Amino acid sequence: MALVTRIRRAVLTLPAAEPGPDNPLPPLRPLDEVHRLDGPEPSGMSPDMARRLGLAPLRDLLPVRVRDGYDRMRAPRRLDALVIENDRLRATVLPGLGGRVVSLLHLPTGRELLYRNPVFQPANFALNGAWFSGGIEWNIGATGHTTLSCAPLHAAPVPAPDGGPMLRLWEWERLRDLPFQVDLWLPDGSDFLYVGVRIRNPHDRPVPTYWWSNTAVPEEVRILVPADEAWHFGHERRLRRVPVPSYEGVDRSRPLAGSHAADYFYQIPDGRRRWIAALGADGHGLVQTSTDALRGRKLFVWGSGPGGRRWQRWLTEPGTGGYCEIQAGLARTQLEHVPLDAEGEVSWLEAYGPLDAPAEGEWGEAVRGAARRLETALPRARVEAAYAAWRAHADAEPGELLATGSGWGALEVLHGSGKLPGTPFPESTLGEAQEPWRELLRTGALPAPRRAQPPGETLVAPHWRDLLESAPADPHTEYHLGVAQWHAGDRAQAVRSWERALPGAAARWPLLRCLAVADQEDGHHDRAADRYAAAFDDLCDHLRRELPGAGVPDADGEAWTAARAALGRESLRALLAVRRTADARAVWERLPPAVRRRGRFRLLEAELLLAEGRAAEARAVFDTDFEIADLREGEDVLGRVWATLTDEPLPAHYDFRMRPGPA
Repeated sequence: MALVTRIRRAVLTLPAAEPGPDNPLPPLRPLDEVHRLDGPEPSGMSPDMARRLGLAPLRDLLPVRVRDGYDRMRAPRRLDALVIENDRLRATVLPGLGGRVVSLLHLPTGRELLYRNPVFQPANFALNGAWFSGGIEWNIGATGHTTLSCAPLHAAPVPAPDGGPMLRLWEWERLRDLPFQVDLWLPDGSDFLYVGVRIRNPHDRPVPTYWWSNTAVPEEVRILVPADEAWHFGHERRLRRVPVPSYEGVDRSRPLAGSHAADYFYQIPDGRRRWIAALGADGHGLVQTSTDALRGRKLFVWGSGPGGRRWQRWLTEPGTGGYCEIQAGLARTQLEHVPLDAEGEVSWLEAYGPLDAPAEGEWGEAVRGAARRLETALPRARVEAAYAAWRAHADAEPGELLATGSGWGALEVLHGSGKLPGTPFPESTLGEAQEPWRELLRTGALPAPRRAQPPGETLVAPHWRDLLESAPADPHTEYHLGVAQWHAGDRAQAVRSWERALPGAAARWPLLRCLAVADQEDGHHDRAADRYAAAFDDLCDHLRRELPGAGVPDADGEAWTAARAALGRESLRALLAVRRTADARAVWERLPPAVRRRGRFRLLEAELLLAEGRAAEARAVFDTDFEIADLREGEDVLGRVWATLTDEPLPAHYDFRMRPGPA
């Protein structure tokens, strides 16, 4: 008896690390994003690609916060899931973690079509930190993994074109201020999951847009795609055109053939059907195809070298298989952004399902064979028809909420972004983080916090900055105004706002920290160190004054511990940079013991000991085999510090190198 398509709730229980609190310090600097070009643009690219490579790079991550409070202590944890299934496929979605499709099970054969991570382990890969591997992820915002990787989305059923149910996911992406939706649809009897995506620009100005759908698949496969050339991008940050599938004597269609992590952005000729498949030696695997608006196709591989193998083990359970990613995006490469017209939108339909085709043999023959099998299983015309049918339902109002995202979209709608059919952002979703900003919108004044706590999030879009500029100029408002001005590029005015706020501020440390960052950006490193030391002193004094018992480790709560850790980390780095080891030691000694035990702080301890001339003790820190939970993709600090201690090879458990050559 056929199973009629349905949506149901489920719970996944996985070994999972706790996400922890967000970093309360506003991210005034952009993260060291690995996906950027160093050096001149390569020759051979089209004019539109050249324009898009330099389009509106991020100044910083504002208004989003960095998510770095997670650890690597995993324990069984229940994760709310939503399942959409028919008698052929079962898709399992985690609405609380970016809407990730963590499983796509082909029911007749029992085959899992995706790489399904057996654990939830955040790692520092998203633009704002926490990200996890596996499944299908929806990346919107700017080059890199979305800031919504570990954030909740709204979810609800809507009517599908065939009369059955469709699962809608939606949110307000805050880096570019764009609402978007992802509709998952399984027609009865279909072997393919349809995914309709729409991004809307409610503003009166063009906005740079970015989208890549990233699908993790087991790496013991061959990747087939209708292309004979690709742009290769590695962690040396150069873009070059290479033949497909082989160059430098290596067949790059096999993810384990190369030694280092790399991206291959395939150049599919205009007019050809857009698809990419990952097939095992037995010819079974996954194919992804779409309407032509989703132009790009990409392969990401970790490579067979020790660094890539270390990252694979880092992101999952040791002993489990590795993965690669096949991806699809709006542009030819992930280094580009596409302009979205004022009050415009862009949409497309994707399809994911099983494909059986010979993977071995000569490249052209294998690609043509897979294309024929795809056309038989899912004709291109059927995808186009499904897209047209879905567009007629894209504005359908969702039913009962199955999951709730953030209140930021509701706040933007309140400000006047207008009604967005199909993606409601009701006032009922407003929470504590949005409440001061709703009050600013309603009264023209930003209320001060009702209790002692680190500063809340700052809104930085032009319309919010205008409201801050016209609000009464108390220290709390001046702090947030300075952050918004900094984001807008008016750094001199931001500094003036922070300096004006200092004399009357109940807590000076947030302002001093912002001024210290400004000093560093201007090259005034000694003055930055002074301000960091003063900021950390003020934070410790503030805790003693405002929170009785705060001297007891963690008695001040999660938010204050996060503040001490974040400010302490930045202060230590600033003080060590100007060789003020005694002041750095004073900061270290006032950190909570639990913070000092974290891997990131063990590394800082080793650097402090080195600066104090205590190399043997610094080496002893490394001998404890610490782990840095938030080690950044491409970060080589472990290798650099190790090289100052010894000429011995970098131990394997510290080797996360993602490019050729020494650390």
